[in-house]
Amino acid sequence: MSTAAQQTALVTGASSGVGLWTAQALAAQGWHVIMACRDLAKAESAAREVGIAPDNRTLMQLDLADFDSVRALAIAARENVRARGGALDALVLNAAVYLPRATAPLRNPDGFELSVATNYLGHFLLANLLLPDLQAAPAPRLVALGTVTANSEEFGGKIPIPTPADLGDLEGLEAGFRAPIAMIDGKPFKPGKAYKDSKLALMMMSRELHARFHADTGIVFATVYPGCVADTPLFRNAPKAFQTIFPWFQKNITKGYVSQPLSGERVAQVVADPAFTTSGVHWSWGNRQKPGAKAFAQPLSAKAENQRRSARLWELSAGLVGLEQAAVLEQA
Repeated sequence: MSTAAQQTALVTGASSGVGLWTAQALAAQGWHVIMACRDLAKAESAAREVGIAPDNRTLMQLDLADFDSVRALAIAARENVRARGGALDALVLNAAVYLPRATAPLRNPDGFELSVATNYLGHFLLANLLLPDLQAAPAPRLVALGTVTANSEEFGGKIPIPTPADLGDLEGLEAGFRAPIAMIDGKPFKPGKAYKDSKLALMMMSRELHARFHADTGIVFATVYPGCVADTPLFRNAPKAFQTIFPWFQKNITKGYVSQPLSGERVAQVVADPAFTTSGVHWSWGNRQKPGAKAFAQPLSAKAENQRRSARLWELSAGLVGLEQAAVLEQA
């Protein structure tokens, strides 16, 4: 196969879990996948294990919490795509960290709480840097992994453990988001909530991308919840008992369990299937899984859909990641 004819997707966090199986599902359809990961040796081993052919993959270094790494990845991906004579057809914002046992906030090189820096701010910067590359593709899509626990319109988003996602009035970002501040709403640090908040911010970002750029660029912006992937490596930092009980509970009690390969197939659908060309949508397979289940457009909460709040979140995020400076560097 000529690589010039291949569609290309960049998938963050593609060395394990949903990201790996999304890469595998896309590669099985003939796509070339740029697997952007922190640990390249791990990614290489995982790609071989699930059968992603060398001609269908390029491994690239990415630490989303390090914004210099994000900028370097954007440049490298652009050069790779151009060298192969193609376009960047899809960007999948999948990577995430979940640190439920952290007793104090960990911080990235810029001093920002690590969950938000990795799951949201790094993706915010990467998405903006690669928008021109996506725009050059014939039918581009930007897909971000959401979660039921960050959407109060769904049952999973109402569970008060430790507390539902809530960005408040963005007080923490307004104050600069550096120590002693560790939460977007400026309140005391709660590691589980920090994860939920970061995913809510990512889902709001997708809505704002749609509002700002879809009409002029044709890029399809969407978020997706493929179901509860209860045994994903995302939970590797959770207590061992949780890692055993949670998958059992999802399989036998809630019936919400989705395997890692199936989750990858579902995300790949949102990336590549003609049925998912509506922009500004959150696609979900719901809290309970049934044979033959189809995705549906799931509303987000009124706060997540609020245009003013999303626009302010965008402005504050751009300032935190140095977006204007980064854009100048990219054009140099």
